[in-house]
Amino acid sequence: MPVLSVLVPFVPHRPEHIVPYAAYLQWSPAHRLWQGQGTLIDPFQSFSYAAAAGFRVPVGTGVTLMPLRHPYEAALQARSLAAATGHPVVAGFGPGARTFQQSLLGSPYRSQLTAVREYVSVVRGLLEGEQGTVLDGEIFQVNGGLHPLPAPPVQIGLGVLRPGMARVAGELADVAITWLTPADYVRQTLRPALAEGAEAGRRTAPQVVSMVPMAIRGAKRDPVRLALASNTGHLRLPHYQDMLRRAGVDTDPSDLESGAKGLLESGAFLYGTVRELAEAIHRYWDSGVDEVVVNLSGVHTLYGSQTALTELDEIIREAAL
Repeated sequence: MPVLSVLVPFVPHRPEHIVPYAAYLQWSPAHRLWQGQGTLIDPFQSFSYAAAAGFRVPVGTGVTLMPLRHPYEAALQARSLAAATGHPVVAGFGPGARTFQQSLLGSPYRSQLTAVREYVSVVRGLLEGEQGTVLDGEIFQVNGGLHPLPAPPVQIGLGVLRPGMARVAGELADVAITWLTPADYVRQTLRPALAEGAEAGRRTAPQVVSMVPMAIRGAKRDPVRLALASNTGHLRLPHYQDMLRRAGVDTDPSDLESGAKGLLESGAFLYGTVRELAEAIHRYWDSGVDEVVVNLSGVHTLYGSQTALTELDEIIREAAL
């Protein structure tokens, strides 16, 4: 059954900043609380803080970046978070941009897909209790294991933008996590590649989670400005530019306003009345998305936290109907 979830629409400066969103999860129809990678407060830490404050809700990371932590540490953090929250956790991972890999590792991964394949294999092996030589791979070598600990399960997610990564996710991951992907692109491009990977791995295709930026139409609002407030960084990254071009969105890092207009025209950024946004969310579900994550980062940036929370509730309740 398709569900609706919530993205914390900002990078927290202090862990308590996410508490209003964790509290919202406890009384709303929303299913799960998500955070992306942060470099101020790590999402594993802020989620654990919210749980310790009494807001133990299902959570997911979409996605944390592989160069920041060894896969052993990633498995340990994910299981620790499941133990802290008392709920299953979706631990989503992605390699990040090549420039990010270069800055932390000295050079990019020799092969993006090989690095992801090995990373996920290590995390899964450790979470499933493997001991000894978990992997002796081209990029990662792990000899060891996690000590047993009773905890809810961890689902392994992969950030998926293009068919190659979708095939790897289909073969290895529990969840494919998309960001800024139009509904038609998910249906026409990503779902078939996920199915292809699942068939190669002789397993069921992973669930699809789509992070969808959106905003409610307002008389004094500029949708292009809202789209840019939410996605300027993504429009500058080569792997997002390539994905968007595959989805029919013409992007140019030297003309971000034109790219933002493309996001609006393609439905990668949703803008409309509450009812129109709810209908667009349903189109994602109809396109094979299992979980739509409402992303109001543009609204939060331009209009503040209280406005974002109020509009979040309007959208969640209308779409849930």
